[in-house]
Amino acid sequence: MTSALTLPKSASPSGRTTGRRAGGERAAAWPGVMSGASPLPGNLDRWLASRGAELIGVRRHLHAHPELSGQEFATTALVARELEVAGLSPRVLPKGTGLICDIPGSGDNDRMIALRADIDALPLADTKDVPYRSTVDGVCHACGHDVHTTVLLGTGLALAQLAERGELPGRVRLVFQPAEEVIPSGAPEVIAAGGLEGVSAIFALHCAPQLAVGQLGIRTGPMTAAADMVDLTLRGRGGHTARPHLTTDLVHALARVIVDVPALLDRRVDPRAGVSMVFGAAHAGEAANAIPSIGRARATVRVLNRDAWHEVPALISKLIDDVVAGTGAEAEVVYHRGVPPVINDHRAAAVVTDAACAAVGPQRVVEAEISMGGEDFAFYLEHVPGAMMRLGVGAPGATVRGDIHQSSFDVDERAIGHGVRVMVRTALGALASSAF
Repeated sequence: MTSALTLPKSASPSGRTTGRRAGGERAAAWPGVMSGASPLPGNLDRWLASRGAELIGVRRHLHAHPELSGQEFATTALVARELEVAGLSPRVLPKGTGLICDIPGSGDNDRMIALRADIDALPLADTKDVPYRSTVDGVCHACGHDVHTTVLLGTGLALAQLAERGELPGRVRLVFQPAEEVIPSGAPEVIAAGGLEGVSAIFALHCAPQLAVGQLGIRTGPMTAAADMVDLTLRGRGGHTARPHLTTDLVHALARVIVDVPALLDRRVDPRAGVSMVFGAAHAGEAANAIPSIGRARATVRVLNRDAWHEVPALISKLIDDVVAGTGAEAEVVYHRGVPPVINDHRAAAVVTDAACAAVGPQRVVEAEISMGGEDFAFYLEHVPGAMMRLGVGAPGATVRGDIHQSSFDVDERAIGHGVRVMVRTALGALASSAF
């Protein structure tokens, strides 16, 4: 890989020039083939090892120069340059952020497998004391999208090596998706731009600080929850708290909704559907002795079951109306659709499991936990089968595991090598499978 990227000194992957990472440890070397794992075909392990420092440098550059959702112009340009240098032809999405790049295969197999990475950062300050700390005030890669982007870039470059030798048995589409962290998100934009045309299955990974580096988490079925939002406004006649009978007591009405509606929802939906409604904001009035005429509350709704996800908007609106009816208040409910649940296809999960066992050894493949967080990878799974896996990025032996969406979030960079290996294996396994 000849790199088109000129890395700043602060982004160098070598501990010789950058000093120590958070916690005092030096940057980890590119990992070799682990015990129990199988070498990649075509001497790719040796090829990747020779480029590992560059890939880690790319990750650090991205981490130091994060871009918010819908503003990922420089990130898109960086990825496009690297792919073009490798002889590929990336296609930037219509808004100028995110891109799609096809790697042509060889032989008679015209099946296409897609691999997706999200590229945007979060509106959080970076509080780590590391040389590659964010240089953009109030913005940082606290969800690992810099790792996702780097892994997919390395995967694409590795698969391009196979394609040049006529050893890629089918086509692979790389999807570098913008705007995963906002609603509306970037996945529908990719789909509208033809990102799934001709695709038989799609795969992705996500950083998991709860798993040690070298581990991979996989599961069949629900992986993440649908994530929606509810805006509630109550209106009524205000007045003096000494005479509540002459008013519509909106604070009382709002409290009834906040307490009763989630409890009623639990009794109206199959508990196996994994429905959770939690209010995160409520406001009504200012003075202690005045009943307000307007009150507002906001809640998130998370659902693991696709059918239940389609049913809950109407059900929640009815439950709110029923609870409010006896209070005399008028309710306005605005239900905002977010993302569907990620439900891993059983065939795709089987391919990922085999790929993970080959990439890191079966003893390091674990069952991934279900997350009630949202992930817009789910939009792709509404159209084609696929699966998402968890990539361990936690330091081995750590007694306290961090979490994503924290300003101190960081990764053990050896995870990049493991991620590339498992994504290469996933693409090859899916192309060889008769399931798609």
